[in-house]
Amino acid sequence: MLENFSEIKVESPVDMIIGQVRALITSGQLEPGDRLPAERKMAEKLGVSRGNVRAALQKLEFYGILRTLPQSGTVVAGLGITALEGLITDVLQLEESDFSSLVETRAMLEVECVKLAAERRTAEDLMEIEKALAAYEDKIKGGEVAVEEDLMFHLSLADASKNGVLKSLMMVIAPDIIASHTRYKVCDEKTELKALFEHQEILRQIREQNVAGAEEAMLGHLKDVTDFSESLRRNN
Repeated sequence: MLENFSEIKVESPVDMIIGQVRALITSGQLEPGDRLPAERKMAEKLGVSRGNVRAALQKLEFYGILRTLPQSGTVVAGLGITALEGLITDVLQLEESDFSSLVETRAMLEVECVKLAAERRTAEDLMEIEKALAAYEDKIKGGEVAVEEDLMFHLSLADASKNGVLKSLMMVIAPDIIASHTRYKVCDEKTELKALFEHQEILRQIREQNVAGAEEAMLGHLKDVTDFSESLRRNN
């Protein structure tokens, strides 16, 4: 009897926002060149956080569906409706990528980010990384799950890399990382405390501008999650 049931997939707020944009484009209510409302107004209207709106818009912009123009804000790209709808369908299908593929992609991006961050970081970058690490530490020492704070630490490394494309790619997969870590319960009190020490080591290597050391620290930090994803791959 149990095999007759199927998994219920809960759609993420980011997906739902993207879906609404697609519906508005398909119906002709949003046309190429039309300007979208400000993030704050969209968040209030949709009843979601500005972070969810920002993540959805950044993903759509990354794939060329939206464009940000000086003095004009975010507008629909100058493509035909059929092309835009097809692109949005592709973006939504990316959400269904398996956990192992997500981890592989994240590892490739993270290692390059940390190497560049060690080489290019500024004093201001160090302050931002330290701030993100402090927020993570406060959350886990308070006994709370810190998936989002963990991600913000890694995004601060992407900022320090001074590579806009790497940062954009990290932003594209950020919602998927949060969702998959929650779904597979990757983070618990024990692993988060271990991750704190690993984050501190990554920061130390970046502060010292030790590129090889930063790479080694990041690979070590990602080992648990990459091992877990490999076990999932083998068992599926």
